[in-house]
Amino acid sequence: MSAENATLLKTPFHAMHVALGAKMVPYAGFEMPVQYPSGITNEHNIVRTGCGVFDVSHMGEFKITGPQAMEFVNYVTTNNVAALASGQVHYSGILYENGTFVDDCLVYFRSNDHVMMVVNAANKDKDFAHISKYVGKFNCKLEDISDQVALLAVQGPKAQEILATLTDVKLDDIKYYYFTDGKVAGVGPMIISRTGYTGEDGFELYHDVKDAKTVWNALFATGKVQAVGLGCRDSLRLEMGMALYGNDIDDTVTPLEANLGWLVKFKKGDFVGKAALEAQKAAGVPRKLVGFTIADKAFPRHGYPVFVNGKPSGTVCSGTMSPSCGLPLGTCYVPTAHAVVGNQVEIDQRGKKVTATITEMPFWKHGSHK
Repeated sequence: MSAENATLLKTPFHAMHVALGAKMVPYAGFEMPVQYPSGITNEHNIVRTGCGVFDVSHMGEFKITGPQAMEFVNYVTTNNVAALASGQVHYSGILYENGTFVDDCLVYFRSNDHVMMVVNAANKDKDFAHISKYVGKFNCKLEDISDQVALLAVQGPKAQEILATLTDVKLDDIKYYYFTDGKVAGVGPMIISRTGYTGEDGFELYHDVKDAKTVWNALFATGKVQAVGLGCRDSLRLEMGMALYGNDIDDTVTPLEANLGWLVKFKKGDFVGKAALEAQKAAGVPRKLVGFTIADKAFPRHGYPVFVNGKPSGTVCSGTMSPSCGLPLGTCYVPTAHAVVGNQVEIDQRGKKVTATITEMPFWKHGSHK
């Protein structure tokens, strides 16, 4: 084992991945499965047609409790936490004062005095340090509980019928982007959340690390699920036009540029980055994130140069050969005036210019999510 691998963190499911022959790679400080022997395309198709299980225990979880927990989270994120019902989840942004992304996140709302934020693994420590700067303004407690939480994403159109045999919860009662507490495989209580990053129906199971092996074994004992890795997680989310931090969004872009303006609730009151976003909105948003497809055989890799009317326009943010759509697709930033479906851009693929057409996202419109 290399010195680099020796320092990588392992999720509670690491031994299971190795036993299944997964190709393990460094990711966000963890050693994670990028694919299993069946291959990324097969895993992708399993999630679109059956049920795949992702280990996403590398994600970060912050617990916020106290009389002003809701107000604090509302201040350090862009969406309106006050509008959430108990047991509801929403997608949101964490911004710097200049309006660019620290990270994107999910907010789990239990009550005004108990909220959970779920953040990207690679950004966890940065996120925690950033929002900690503001916690003193509020009567609440902020805790990083990531090391206590194991997380499996059970995704695909058959996810509900499979999970229903293992839980005491009536899954029909959990609406899309809602959660409840219950047991799976007799252990819990755990958070059972109808959320995911694939466009398919499915659930995310937040449970105690000590129960990880029990939950994993119960799922796989059904004989109806397949382990799937980070490779297909990326192709699935890209087909749905879902942003990936470090590719489509980062600390150089704002939600208004990233087509995530719907995450920004200007009327909710003050929040970190609000003034900067209001100024950008007034001045005019200079560029927009767009999706594109390519008719030719090409693989639009992250980082390939993009040109609009012969002029440089950044690089490919995300790109793949789409298993579901059957063609190359990706994302890039273009000047706002050019961000119109049907307009063309050029991508420099190792010295050869390839024409791409701006396409409405999501690219895949047949997902089973409720």
